[in-house]
Amino acid sequence: MKLLLTSNGITNQSIHSALVGLLGKPVAEANALLIPTAIYPFAGSPGYAMQAINGRPNAPLSQLGWQSLGLLELSVLPSIEKEIWLPGLQQADALLFWGGDPLFLAYWLQASGLASLLPSLLDKLVYVGVSAGSIAASKLFGEAYTNPPGGFRHVLSSEEVFLGDIKRTLQIGHGVGLVDFALIPHFCNPNHPDASLTNAEAWAKKLPVPVYAIDDQTAIKVVDNSVEVVSEGVWKLFNV
Repeated sequence: MKLLLTSNGITNQSIHSALVGLLGKPVAEANALLIPTAIYPFAGSPGYAMQAINGRPNAPLSQLGWQSLGLLELSVLPSIEKEIWLPGLQQADALLFWGGDPLFLAYWLQASGLASLLPSLLDKLVYVGVSAGSIAASKLFGEAYTNPPGGFRHVLSSEEVFLGDIKRTLQIGHGVGLVDFALIPHFCNPNHPDASLTNAEAWAKKLPVPVYAIDDQTAIKVVDNSVEVVSEGVWKLFNV
């Protein structure tokens, strides 16, 4: 099983080298499928999804120079015969999970049937996550919301909390279960005050698992049971 869980994409040479190592070949010789599903619960999501496809300079992922790049939308898979979409997965070298809402992504990973296939597919494929795409790979995760979504059966608990002086609803939910730790992305990013050091520590205390807080220059590389932090920035491990 091979995963590269990032906060903001392939943002530096160290993370890029980790990706190439997991692929076992240059990016230019690898085929990838981009999964933008997590972005759709947000206002303006059509534009955000197009940014993911076209590439965002501050969150490099789709524009890395892949040999081929396809689009896989999880929410349509239940209406399509598995025999139609599975070969595309089997021919890919990497699945690129874009950011957005991790609860929404976790829901569609389960509802689409992809979650049950990932453990076997990841013998060959590399799971590459950005923000929510990384969070959803966890067995258990938390996410802070201003306006929390509703109706997801995999939400275990929901409570109002103050992260510093910021009032949020913290929801704990089930992810895909590929890793047994949780992630807090965008650590110490001024544009993401929920993930300040003080707030990340308070957030992590709500989760009964190890929690990696990683900034946008950091990734977690996972190969089977081996976990390695790849960083040119700042990160912290809680609950150990």
